[in-house]
Amino acid sequence: MQDKPDIADLMQAVHDFITLEVSPALTGHAAFSARVAGNVLALMQREIDLGPRHRSASIARLEILLGTSGTLEELNHALCEKIADGTLGLDNDNLMAHLKRATMGKLAIDQPNYAGYKTAQMHGWPEEGNNEK
Repeated sequence: MQDKPDIADLMQAVHDFITLEVSPALTGHAAFSARVAGNVLALMQREIDLGPRHRSASIARLEILLGTSGTLEELNHALCEKIADGTLGLDNDNLMAHLKRATMGKLAIDQPNYAGYKTAQMHGWPEEGNNEK
C-alpha cells in the first residue's frame, strides 16, 4: 500500500524546488515572481501549521472577553462594536492581552521575519496559542 504525501510535504517540495533550483537560474521579473511564489508557499505552510491553533486561542479569549460565543468573524465584529461604542478600551487588560496575542499570531504566519515582530518577541510579548498571560 502506498501512502500519499501530505499537503505539507508537497508544499515543501515545491517550495524547495522553486527557491533552490528555479529561482537561482532566473533573472529580472521571472526571478522576482519565483521569490513571490516561494514566499506564498512558505506563508501557506505557516497557515497550515499555526492557523488552527491561533484561531482556537483567539476564539477562546474573545468568548471570555465578550461573554458570548460565535465564529471568529462574529466575535471580531462584536469586539469592534464594543471598542467603537466605548464599552471596551485600551485600559482593559484583557483586551490588550488579546490584541497583543492576536497581533503576534498574525505576524507569526504572515511576516515572521518582520523586525517589529522580532522586537516584540524580545520584549516578551506573548505568543498566540501560548496560554500564559
